[in-house]
Amino acid sequence: MSNASNRLQQIGIHVEGPNGSQRQRQQSPWAKRIEAFVVRHRDLLGGIQVAMFIIFLCLMIGPLFLPLPHQGEYFYNNFTVFANFIIWGLWFPLVFVSVIFSGRSWCGVLCPLGASSEWANRVGLKRPVPRWVRWQGTPIISFIIITVLAQTVSARDYATGIAEVFGLTFVCAIALGLVYGRGASKRAWCRHMCPIGLMLGVFSRIGAIQLAPKLPRGDNDAYAEKGVCPTMIDINRKTESRHCIECFRCVNPDARGGLKMLFRRPGTEVEQIREHNPNAAEIWFLFLATGLSLGGFLWLVLPLYQTLRQSVGEWAINHGWFWIGTSGPAWLMSIHPAGHEVFSWLDFFMIVGFMGGCAIGLTIALTFTTAISSWVSGRLGGDLDWRSRLVELAYAYMPVAMLSLVIGLGGKLFEALTLIGVPGAMVASIKLVLFGLSVLWSLQLGYRLLGRQALSGLRRLLALVPMVAGIGLIGIAWSPALFSM
Repeated sequence: MSNASNRLQQIGIHVEGPNGSQRQRQQSPWAKRIEAFVVRHRDLLGGIQVAMFIIFLCLMIGPLFLPLPHQGEYFYNNFTVFANFIIWGLWFPLVFVSVIFSGRSWCGVLCPLGASSEWANRVGLKRPVPRWVRWQGTPIISFIIITVLAQTVSARDYATGIAEVFGLTFVCAIALGLVYGRGASKRAWCRHMCPIGLMLGVFSRIGAIQLAPKLPRGDNDAYAEKGVCPTMIDINRKTESRHCIECFRCVNPDARGGLKMLFRRPGTEVEQIREHNPNAAEIWFLFLATGLSLGGFLWLVLPLYQTLRQSVGEWAINHGWFWIGTSGPAWLMSIHPAGHEVFSWLDFFMIVGFMGGCAIGLTIALTFTTAISSWVSGRLGGDLDWRSRLVELAYAYMPVAMLSLVIGLGGKLFEALTLIGVPGAMVASIKLVLFGLSVLWSLQLGYRLLGRQALSGLRRLLALVPMVAGIGLIGIAWSPALFSM
């Protein structure tokens, strides 16, 4: 074992061998203390989740009974703006960043959606989870629907939009919990349908926290509706992080079995992804979600969108499609005359089409660049087959994709910095530094993944070049957010 590995293990960082095997499964003193603290206070989690449920209800419902904020009112002097800032300026961007430090702890400790689904399951029908719910494309469809709906009803700007989007997800979470999930209280919603859960799960693979089995059995994750795990993980066969919500129900420091908490160097699971159940569905989701979110930002700021909208509108009118200029139902599109925003069917179809086009376009582009890297890797002696190499390498985009979402869609967080006196140039510099660090991290992951494919030296660098182009494409696409003050 190298000196660097010895030093990492002395401070409790989990280290894996060259083939992904775990060299050291002992906990650090800090991991033991954190684990003991959480287990000791586990009974308080129910109260925390009830409190979060009430807080979210207040943030969703309270602004519905208040007038629209006037210009010049901010989060510190208007409750409606405050609620909007908490949801889109703090919760949305920071919940993504949190996975690096604490995995999906938001889901298991704080999330009122998952908790309400589990509460419903306790008194529900407890039917087995059907195949259509377990299908790996289900959370992708859920994410697409909620993300697009949030844009068409202007959930980032109006209280009615926030209430509709979050209210709909609450209803779906509770309904799913009432019907599906056998055994002890289950969260079929969190595992299979939550539009944000899969994204947090994918990003948790680069996190610094791992709950690992004390008595591992087998090399691949297994699904088990019976057992203590609310997200239906066979805990003794757990090898990946994405489904674990860190509720700590499977953790007992005094027990011989169950799971234990380990620290690991961020990115370790991705570097060793072939031992942690690499999944093509995750990659499609990662690419599509990044492109869809990009479209949700760009249609608001790009003159190109307005040009396209004008051209499509003129074409429709010239062909007698006059209905396209009328408004549809308020539950489907933004109808806010008091806020000088009334969408027509033209706006609805243009927003949906633009976001879909960005999602498909970016997915094709990133798949193409990654496919070239996979092909080059194979030509230069890389192991595995072409498809397996492609899936492996695609995980390297995770850091830059996550930071893109935080910077691009977490704009209200950076706006708050300017309100408290931080110069605009400094805010732009902060965004550029963060994005630059994510680029370097993605490049490091790509470099290490190519090393796992038996490449070294110049061959590894040559195979990395197409992925550098893909990462650069993400940066160019998000440049309006990165360079805005």
